[in-house]
Formats: sequence, C-alpha cells, structure tokens
Amino acid sequence: MEEKKVSFKKVPFKESFLKSQASSFISTAIDFTILIFLTEVFHVYYVISTAIGSAVGAIVSFFLGRNWAFRRKDGKLSYQALRYLFVSITSLFLNTNGVYLLTEFCNIQYIISKLIVSLVVGVFFNFFMFRYFVYR
Repeated sequence: MEEKKVSFKKVPFKESFLKSQASSFISTAIDFTILIFLTEVFHVYYVISTAIGSAVGAIVSFFLGRNWAFRRKDGKLSYQALRYLFVSITSLFLNTNGVYLLTEFCNIQYIISKLIVSLVVGVFFNFFMFRYFVYR
C-alpha cells in the first residue's frame, strides 16, 4: 500500500509572527498570573515562581503554536515536542537568569524585570526558534 504524503504550506512570515505574538501574549498572561500569585499569595521566592510560570506558559504556547500560529500539525508531535522542549529549556534559562540579573543588579522590581526579559526573549529568540526549528 502506497503511503500518501500530505504537503502543508508554511504560514506566511507576517501571519505567523502576529499569531505567534498573540500566542505569546496569552501564554505570558498565564505565566505572569502564576508568577504573581505564587510570589505574592504563597510567598514563593520570585526566581522559583518565574521558573514555574515560564514552564506552564511554555506548555500553553506549544499547543497554540502547533495548532494556530504555525499550523504544523503535520509534523510528528513527539519530534516537535522534543524540539520545543529544547527551546523552552533555553528560554526558561534566559528568562529566569534575565529576571534575576535585572532584579538583583539593576534594582528593577521583579514584575518589571519579567516584562522586559519576556519581551526580549519572546521576540528575538522564541519566535525564530519556533518558526525555523520547532515548527519548520
């Protein structure tokens, strides 16, 4: 029996960028909510709260990216998930350390630090890694 190969057209750059940023906004809102809730309500150390919030945001972001922003459900879920895990671990490292550095050494309030770092990492690292590595 011959296997039928399905060809999917890549989402145009501008569309994927805008949808990816919208996905990031949703994921980041969840990330921030967890960060602030854990830090302010449960008094969890902000660095740990940052890591937990980023991890949950990453899971939401994966499914939004795969199903909506990049529409790459044709790729094998496990391969995309592994590549996404690599990008997310790197992003988690960048976010957590960026928040720590800005908060501790620049005396910026942790929520502002998180906002700055999230924007920089999201636009200049995550988007390109998602488009050209995870959901290629």
